Amino acid sequence: MFQFKQFSVKQDKTAMKVGTDSVLLGAWAPIHHNPFSVLDVGAGTGIIALMLAQRTHAEQIDALEIDEDAYEQAVENFENSPWGDRLFCFHAGLDEFIEEPEDEYDLIVSNPPFYAEDYKTDNEQRDLARFQDAMPFEEIVEAADLLLSENGILAVIIPFKEEEKFTVLAKDFELYPIKITRVKGTPKTEIKRSLLAFSRNQVSEIEIDELTIEIDRHVYTPEYINLTKDFYLKM
Repeated sequence: MFQFKQFSVKQDKTAMKVGTDSVLLGAWAPIHHNPFSVLDVGAGTGIIALMLAQRTHAEQIDALEIDEDAYEQAVENFENSPWGDRLFCFHAGLDEFIEEPEDEYDLIVSNPPFYAEDYKTDNEQRDLARFQDAMPFEEIVEAADLLLSENGILAVIIPFKEEEKFTVLAKDFELYPIKITRVKGTPKTEIKRSLLAFSRNQVSEIEIDELTIEIDRHVYTPEYINLTKDFYLKM
């Protein structure tokens, strides 16, 4: 059980546990446009959807999870949260979900699997959660093109080395970057992740910054504390 300030996340059934990437995206995803509807693609435990339920007044927060155990866990976490009436999880893959789209979303978020290297472990469930072939970037961008409302935003966290590829893909679907935050673990390490937000509307100036998580082991930067303090118990 992972305890946050306003909700808890059970994770005993799912291969991928609560991680920094999910917390970063849940806390960072732009909500200045007051989204009414949110879609979390590849929900896992449901943590990002739960964080957005805490951060927004969105009345419809849908999540999508293909793995049966993770789906059941997300449903349980949603039901046990203070926002159970606003959260709903579909047991489906993204390709299946977009076949008959019924709704538009003002915010689509995804922490996609991105271990594209050609090795697999003996744990098929963990592989499904971690490997990009389970949910290619193309699929996410195509889904965003279909499902985003006119002023909607797509927000993802991906490896920094994939940032350019993802941005080019998004442009093919007329989705343009509006905000980019590049994340590194410590001041001395290389940039590891990119938080990217896209919109159908091009902006004259993309908001670009950098976030460092720790100054030292478990000594967090003021920027990281400020981003996550509404969620982590000890921040």
